[in-house]
Amino acid sequence: MSQVNNATSLSEILDTIDLGPTGSVQMMFAKLQLAQSEICKNQAESYMKQIEDIQEEQELCAKMIEQARNSQQLGEDGKGVGEKSISGTTTKGKDCYPMSQELVDFMNERGLSFPNDDKDYILGKDEWDYALKSLTNYQEEIGNKTQTLMVYLQDFIGQYNSYLQGANTQIANANQTLTNLARGQ
Repeated sequence: MSQVNNATSLSEILDTIDLGPTGSVQMMFAKLQLAQSEICKNQAESYMKQIEDIQEEQELCAKMIEQARNSQQLGEDGKGVGEKSISGTTTKGKDCYPMSQELVDFMNERGLSFPNDDKDYILGKDEWDYALKSLTNYQEEIGNKTQTLMVYLQDFIGQYNSYLQGANTQIANANQTLTNLARGQ
């Protein structure tokens, strides 16, 4: 049996599978099942890549949530007084602390909302609560995407195993038929 390359259509995959010179119905069925298993494997690999990408995004989001919580706490501890914001202005209140450029970029790139009506990127406690809620909602959203993709991945893995098992059964049956014919049975 030859290795199947990165072909994606059923006909492309069928062209790459060589089960020998036999043209029996069992071997043709085995070949079809092997091709179907390859399609399922390719789909599963695609979902695995998507899941890996989302997991990286989840890690980054968790980092941003931690950063936001730390910034909120620094503001509550009075550490924000005298700090420079991204816009260059200084903080004015005990419970104010500026957002980092990394956090601003993260939230802007993903369309996440945070209060910044005065355009100074300095947030008070309630504003940090709002920003944190926006971040945690996003984290839940991408977590849900991962769960959905995992269900699809499991489905394709199940289909792959089923097709592969069917192909192996058909090959074994064809070989048994040939053995029986060779023995004159």
